[in-house]
Amino acid sequence: AEVRFALIFPDLYEIGMAHQGLQILYHILNSREHLLAERCFVPDLDMEEQLRRHRLPLFSLESRRPLADFDVLGITLPYELCYTNILTVLNLAGIPFRAARRDRETLVIGGGSCAMNPEPVADFFDAIVLGDGEEVILEIAEVVRGAKRAGLRRPEILARLAALAGVYV
Repeated sequence: AEVRFALIFPDLYEIGMAHQGLQILYHILNSREHLLAERCFVPDLDMEEQLRRHRLPLFSLESRRPLADFDVLGITLPYELCYTNILTVLNLAGIPFRAARRDRETLVIGGGSCAMNPEPVADFFDAIVLGDGEEVILEIAEVVRGAKRAGLRRPEILARLAALAGVYV
């Protein structure tokens, strides 16, 4: 795959697997030959403790690939009570909380029902999709794909994402 997405639901597996938006995006991305989507959920307290104890990064469900190895972390914003779980995910993945402090190319993009007011969490995301993700996910993938091929750095990628309708950077 040329572009790898980790789709993250910031709650337990038992809650996130029932989320239709996550399943729709997973299907859209994996239906394209050059794209790959895997899933990740916030681990329960016992697993979080084990990850920390053994200094293991949070990983995807399908391949157990560390989240920091993906091109895009797509985090669902389903309700405000899970906002602190987003910080847990970033911390366990070894990714700085604030977008301004990130120098690696992994992009953190949010979206979902709580994304219509992005400012409370904007500092933690490189971009936030306003509206339905399935309307823009392939455009985002193409921006990332083109940026990788051209060897673009984070500022140029963010500028291209900002040019997409419904993407807040």
